[in-house]
Amino acid sequence: MKKVVFTLILLVAMIGLNAQTVPSNPNGPEIKFDKTVHNYGEIMQGANGDCEFSFTNTGKEPLILSNVAASCGCTTPNWTREPIMPGKKGTIKVHYDTNRLGIISKTITVVSNGKTDRVVLRIEGKVNQKPAENVPQNNVNPNAVPTNR
Repeated sequence: MKKVVFTLILLVAMIGLNAQTVPSNPNGPEIKFDKTVHNYGEIMQGANGDCEFSFTNTGKEPLILSNVAASCGCTTPNWTREPIMPGKKGTIKVHYDTNRLGIISKTITVVSNGKTDRVVLRIEGKVNQKPAENVPQNNVNPNAVPTNR
């Protein structure tokens, strides 16, 4: 009796899981990026930390980006907010705070209504410390007596 009840519960659970599977829309929007990684290389502290990721809607319906989130507060994304029509391009502009020294390895997660609903973009590189500026030294003799003319 226990085996029959267990089998029945298992069967109902499997049917329930299959019912939750959402079929993919073959005519739906699809996001295709020109590149998914931007490498700054080695840059100096305070340098321009801007880069851009371009994408195309290769699907047959309008593409909508519902969220673009960076992995930390030092990276700020700005993206195309209006629907991207089939065959059209959009952009995600990313600004990295280059006042932070060291290795850059950050991600930007793009959420859309595309067949691939999540795409992870990456920025990488290294920020080196800006060299100290040479300030002329004042070579005044501390024992000198001021003169009034």
